[in-house]
Amino acid sequence: MSTHAKRERLLLADLLEAAGPDAPTLCEGWTTRDLAAHVVVRERRADAAAGLLLSALRDRLERVQAEFAAKPYEELIQLIRTGPPRLSPYALKQVDEAANTVEFFVHAEDVRRAQPDWTARPLDKVFQDALWARLEKAARLLGRKSPVGLVLRRPDGQTAVSHRGTPVVTVTGEPGELTVFAFGRQDAAQVDLAGEAEAVERVVKAPLGMPL
Repeated sequence: MSTHAKRERLLLADLLEAAGPDAPTLCEGWTTRDLAAHVVVRERRADAAAGLLLSALRDRLERVQAEFAAKPYEELIQLIRTGPPRLSPYALKQVDEAANTVEFFVHAEDVRRAQPDWTARPLDKVFQDALWARLEKAARLLGRKSPVGLVLRRPDGQTAVSHRGTPVVTVTGEPGELTVFAFGRQDAAQVDLAGEAEAVERVVKAPLGMPL
């Protein structure tokens, strides 16, 4: 049975392949080659991927990622498609689904939305609900650096408080768009923002999200 993570993995690989190795992404300073190398290192080199969270290991992460970026681009794409080694925690379906669904979705949008002629991808209700469930759980962590109060709101009225404070900015959109916004891609998200003009401007420029 296919999972959200598996589907998003294959979609990301397809987008990276179609864009080629030198296309821009929404990840500042990264081309598609850099992004592909990041995805592979995260799954296959836990010793280096720890640098995503630990600053003391950041140099090691950058060095290993540069080594992978130097590999043939087609090899990186194939490594993404085939997934992690059998002994990796990510090889477990439950871990893959929990850790990679949002990872691959956001990075797929990093590729898609960096292109000048990008179009929004329609998401089915089941996947929108899956993204919302993850967003609700991570809302406080994602919004911890917001300079003002931040509320995420679905069109049906469901809300998640991402940061407590005043004034408050309410961001309304479908879960996929809210996910893009909450992971620091505010300029690329198709959402409506309500609140004082200055507060809205501050939220749009804030370092929201967490390392992916």
